[in-house]
Amino acid sequence: MAGLKKAKKYDWKDSNMALFGSDTDRDVKKASAETEPAWKNAGKKPGLQIWRINKFKVEPWPTTQYGQFFTGDSYIILNTYKDKESDKLLYDIHFWIGEKSTQDEYGTAAYKTVELDTLLDDIPVQHREVQAHESELFRSYFSTISYLKGGAASGFKHVETRVYKPRLFRVFKQGKITEATQVKVDRSKVTSDDCFVLENGLTIYDYRGKNANHFEAFKGAQFIKMLKDERPNAKLVIVQEGEDPEVEDEFNSVLDEAAKPGPDDDDDDDDDDDMQKQMKQEQEEKDRRRSPKLIRLSDADGSLDYSVVKEGEIVRKDFRSDDVFLLDHPTHGLFVWAGQRASKNEKANGLSYGHKYLSTTFHPCVPITVLTEKQESNAFKAAISA
Repeated sequence: MAGLKKAKKYDWKDSNMALFGSDTDRDVKKASAETEPAWKNAGKKPGLQIWRINKFKVEPWPTTQYGQFFTGDSYIILNTYKDKESDKLLYDIHFWIGEKSTQDEYGTAAYKTVELDTLLDDIPVQHREVQAHESELFRSYFSTISYLKGGAASGFKHVETRVYKPRLFRVFKQGKITEATQVKVDRSKVTSDDCFVLENGLTIYDYRGKNANHFEAFKGAQFIKMLKDERPNAKLVIVQEGEDPEVEDEFNSVLDEAAKPGPDDDDDDDDDDDMQKQMKQEQEEKDRRRSPKLIRLSDADGSLDYSVVKEGEIVRKDFRSDDVFLLDHPTHGLFVWAGQRASKNEKANGLSYGHKYLSTTFHPCVPITVLTEKQESNAFKAAISA
């Protein structure tokens, strides 16, 4: 897999997400959605469906790779489930933005998310997810989330060939989920505190650091099973740190050989994983210090107005049915809540409103959930006081 050339980071202020809203726009989306081949079987029955954006097109993502996301891509994820009381089909639609996804890609993912929502008669709850900052709901869909370098723009294709480029993954527990994040192939990245998976052709090494916990080892094995589904003939070698010097020497030798730079290597990737981890830790620390904030939106005078209504403890009675509110919560992310009597324009622009607001904050990557007064989710209820 060829490395990506240096990509522009998210530019939330310059995004083309502000395209949604009018009745005409909705009619266009409905017509477009009905002719979109990718939506032919979308939401027909309970389960998870994933699509990747490739050059403005929506392509089905292989089920064997559910939970694997390329950092240079954007994806749409639809979770369909039945209401416990009525048996009616309900939906959550997420669009996921990779750290190196282009504006065109995540703009298309956002637009197509709203299009799919329109096709499903506005029943779904919409969500925006950013790599390494996903909501708990999104993470609950997968036993392991894997971040792989590259993407559609880098020429990645589903591997059917016998030629594989070595890849190293760090497997570690992050909150309630275990992540398998692709890191630079380098011995210095392998530590005693985590588990690591090294792909080298048709040999897969399962390295278990002496300080790694059993849960990480178990999840590492699950991740390897997912990899072996793509290459069933691959040989598995388990490396338990400090127990078998001969096997450990073999692992280190293969790792050192794989670490030698190739013609397609991207020098800018060297510290991407460390930088991403540091940025995430800094943002989480800032999030812990901020208080919940409630913002009211209004377009009464023809222009969009954001006004802070309250900071601190937010309660249910703070929300009014004739307005749209943003609830910026340090733990649960950003909620865009549309009252039953809010204008059509206000209701239609939920994702755009949330996106614009976050672009003015120090935490632009937090999850966005768009819901109406009748769609209040468990996460939203947890974010407010009774």
